[in-house]
Amino acid sequence: MTNLLEPEPIQLPGNPAAEAALDSGTPAADVAAEHPQFSEAWAQLADEALAAGQNVTAYAYARTGYHRGLDQLRRAGWKGHGPIPWQHRPNQGFLRSLAALARAAERIGETDEYERCLQFLADSDPAAVEATGLKK
Repeated sequence: MTNLLEPEPIQLPGNPAAEAALDSGTPAADVAAEHPQFSEAWAQLADEALAAGQNVTAYAYARTGYHRGLDQLRRAGWKGHGPIPWQHRPNQGFLRSLAALARAAERIGETDEYERCLQFLADSDPAAVEATGLKK
C-alpha cells in the first residue's frame, strides 16, 4: 500500500565515471575537479579534512557537496522533504556531505547547525544516521 501523502523516495542519477575514478583510488580532489557536481568526492574530501583536524576546510568541502546534492535533488523533483534512501549509492554523496557538515559544524561550535543537519539526515533516511555514525 502506498502512502499518498508522502512523496516517493528520491533516487539521484549516478555518475559512473566519477564513481569509477573514486573507487579506483583517484584522489578525491582530482575527482571533484573533473566532476564538480559529484557530491561523493566532496564528502570524501570533507571526511579526509575532518580526519586531519582541518575543521574549517572540512566545513567548506561538506557545504559544497551538500549544495551540489541539493541542486541534484531539486532537479530530480524533490520538493524539500521526503525520503532520500541511503542504499542508493548516488544519494550517499549528498547524505555523506550532510553528515560531514554536521560533524564540522559541531567541531567549530555551531551546535544549532549540527542539530539541523542531524535531523535532516534522520528525516532523509534513518539508515544514513547509522551508516555515518552520527549520534543524537
